[in-house]
Amino acid sequence: MHPDQEQEVYRAATRLLQGELVAFPTETVYGLGADAENPQAVDKIYQAKGRPSNHPVIVHVAPEADLSYWAKDIPEEAHQLINAFWPGPLTLILQRATHIPDAVSGGQDSIGIRCPSHPVAQALLRQFAGLKLSGQGGIAAPSANKFGQVSPTLAEHVISEFPEEVAKGMPVLEGGAAEIGIESTIVDLSRIQQGVGAVLLRPGHISAKQIGEVLGYAPQLPDSHAPRVSGTLKAHYAPRTPLMLFTAQELAQGTLQNRVPAGQKWAVFVFDVGQQPETAGIDWFAVSNDPVQYAHELYAFLRQVDRLGYQRICIQALPEDQGWEAVNDRLQRAAAAFPR
Repeated sequence: MHPDQEQEVYRAATRLLQGELVAFPTETVYGLGADAENPQAVDKIYQAKGRPSNHPVIVHVAPEADLSYWAKDIPEEAHQLINAFWPGPLTLILQRATHIPDAVSGGQDSIGIRCPSHPVAQALLRQFAGLKLSGQGGIAAPSANKFGQVSPTLAEHVISEFPEEVAKGMPVLEGGAAEIGIESTIVDLSRIQQGVGAVLLRPGHISAKQIGEVLGYAPQLPDSHAPRVSGTLKAHYAPRTPLMLFTAQELAQGTLQNRVPAGQKWAVFVFDVGQQPETAGIDWFAVSNDPVQYAHELYAFLRQVDRLGYQRICIQALPEDQGWEAVNDRLQRAAAAFPR
């Protein structure tokens, strides 16, 4: 980092120590952070986002952090996944250490922890830990957007989302475009001692297959006793413009094209724009047929289209294979906010 950025990181770490909010980049999306050990500071996240207080946030730690400071009863599976995927886009749900306030876990006895790989995030975490008497600095940080809305993948997204906080001095650290573009994979390991194996609570860039290859068994699907975690409500990740998914069959039959009311403009995302006829009321947008690139571009696309005054966003349904699981999850939750 250049000297100016080092100063910005130090200022941000100082603000965290003072109980204030900081926005910072990670490889997944930008986060809205506060001192994880300060319940009053964590409450400022909830207030700024309009987030329900029982909806947990993820604690971010530096690579050299002492996991036993944050969690207890750390199972072997945690060490296996950490060795394979940290720093990186993987959040582990573990039993929360008793001295860590339950503000970060929505009142539960668990805690979500991850170690981001973005260099600016790591610099902030190290600087913050260096200012703490314990030497352990965790930053509680959900995505830096209003609750239920599209996550930010650029610093400018954060600035437009929280103008009041920025005007009051909240730092927004610049880190370029988020490399991955969707939120971390979340794996529950908090019930290993009870005989419940790893559970995949939220799909992400790190797939269930990759997790299974490390653990030697496939992670289970969520059950009714799984802890609450970030980003798993039925309706989430939604743009302000109503969004709907449609099938390739609907497209081929002209069902979608015939639904556009007179005088409206719809933005329609398809894999093959070249096959689409000019249609009154529809602007066609091409999307990548590579799931990694699709994830990288998705939220920025949605934010861009949100600003252009369309009456509806329509997105071609994605393939059902495992490589598309994470973006399918995000899009289905976004569409659930707008019943057809």
